[in-house]
Amino acid sequence: MAKFYGKIGFDITTETRPGVWSSNITERTYRGDVIRAGYSWQNASKLNDDLNITNQISIIADTFANQNLGYMKYVTFMGCKWKIQSVTVEYPRLMLTLGGVYNDGE
Repeated sequence: MAKFYGKIGFDITTETRPGVWSSNITERTYRGDVIRAGYSWQNASKLNDDLNITNQISIIADTFANQNLGYMKYVTFMGCKWKIQSVTVEYPRLMLTLGGVYNDGE
């Protein structure tokens, strides 16, 4: 089983002034294990197909990760940011299932 050490991005929305909310990405570093690794090509209506990975990463969660599960957006893995498709809680670990490439503008 491969080891994981990388950053996870949390998209935490804060109120900058009354009635105005802004999105702030907070990155935190975590360690864990790569449980499953795989990839697939997704047909797209553009010139090149999209690459999706079906990796599952198990991280050791801290208090911040447990309190902000709903704000997890991406994992930096092998030099690229990948969307988090789902999170499963298996205390004290979190199982993250990854999908396509994360775009900052989404």
